Amino acid sequence: MGTVIMHDVVSVDGFIADAEDDVGPLHEWYFSGDTPLREVDDDQYDHSGTGSGFRVSAASAEVVRPMWDSIGVIVMGRHFFDLMNGWEGRQPAGDHVVVVSHRPKPEGWHPEASFHFVDDVHAAIAKAQELAGDRTIAVNAGEVGGQVLAAGLVDEVAMDVVPVVFGSGKRYFGSIDGQHLLEDPHVVVQGERVLHLRFKVRRP
Repeated sequence: MGTVIMHDVVSVDGFIADAEDDVGPLHEWYFSGDTPLREVDDDQYDHSGTGSGFRVSAASAEVVRPMWDSIGVIVMGRHFFDLMNGWEGRQPAGDHVVVVSHRPKPEGWHPEASFHFVDDVHAAIAKAQELAGDRTIAVNAGEVGGQVLAAGLVDEVAMDVVPVVFGSGKRYFGSIDGQHLLEDPHVVVQGERVLHLRFKVRRP
């Protein structure tokens, strides 16, 4: 089974976006460095206005590139799918996407895209494991990510921490209840305007 990693970019006070889903400066480090993440840049995800594609610091590239290359499946919630329109069927990493939703895939939406819609997080991880094989399953943080963690289905938590305080907004762990212990971080890498952290989830 592939490792299940809950991942996102986050403010120092734990938010992945403001209340209106604006990420503010959280993703600026993706486009402000001098090291391309891909041999051929794809600027469809570039909201920086530079048209330069993903370009990060060399330190960040050493963390992000192998992680993205390892991903087989992305698990996301319906809210994020609708917000991004599923990246028009061309996700930034992995071969498949599993969407947690009580509503089916929009009729006629990119039939060529390998997007699978399931109605709860247990079914989502089961489907992702079936599709991913030994590759990594990347779970987007937020409400769905928090539910997957609370269900005991997350192996690692990965956070790209950006030095900004939001004060309020959409929380990295959603509305998760109770305490969930993590191990000491096994990845601590300082990039430019971002700190990369990864923690294994402590098992009972």
